Amino acid sequence: MKKPGWGALALVVAGLLSVAAMGQAKARFVPVEVFLDSPEPVAAWQFELKDRNASMTVVGVENGGSDVFRRAPYYDREAVTRGDADRIVVADYSLAEESKLPSGRVRVATVHVMLEGDADFELNLVTANTADGRPIEAATVSLEETQAREP
Repeated sequence: MKKPGWGALALVVAGLLSVAAMGQAKARFVPVEVFLDSPEPVAAWQFELKDRNASMTVVGVENGGSDVFRRAPYYDREAVTRGDADRIVVADYSLAEESKLPSGRVRVATVHVMLEGDADFELNLVTANTADGRPIEAATVSLEETQAREP
């Protein structure tokens, strides 16, 4: 029976070192602000946020900057509590009068994430609707990462 050579041993050691280095990546907490930009007053919206690099875990979601969307938006709180939220769908609606609904650029939510590596966020607008339920075709979403904090 042939004994493993130095090449095989070097490969095993290199593999173990790379696994050890990945395990030492520091987690950091990053608030991700999500903005909706709409030329028309928005009564309801929904977006999906995920990380193409799979380094993100959602740890919380809070409301945005509009008075008509004061409460925390809707999302899967159980998945966040369990630590299973590697992607998230967030939505909210308002029954306020059309004159009080926001238009233009408005922060609709802040998603708090824990990152264990470099994130490559993917943000998709699922829907934005007017008070009468009509889709706002020209609406868009964007995000801004704010200062990361280490635990």
